[in-house]
Amino acid sequence: MEHRDGELDQRIVSFYEELRARFPDHPPYDPESPWMSAPLGVGIDHVSMHISYSPRGNAAVDVVLDLAERHGLVIYDPQFNEVFGLRGDYEVPVGLGD
Repeated sequence: MEHRDGELDQRIVSFYEELRARFPDHPPYDPESPWMSAPLGVGIDHVSMHISYSPRGNAAVDVVLDLAERHGLVIYDPQFNEVFGLRGDYEVPVGLGD
């Protein structure tokens, strides 16, 4: 993924710091980590995650959704081309390009 240069979005910084406090993405790697690849891809305006399809991944998804809501961020799922967020305003995922 390409990372643009520029000033960091503080919402992204706070989101990432809280996320990695809960699920570290740097060595030493926990065998129960939800990440399929680490470290996570972090840019000025995004955090890219590859989450395990498993119970440990499900726990991470719940945390990601909660943190995104608290920080006013949206979640884009490229696997299903869906967007979730802002602060619960979307009750149903909204497909992009529909």
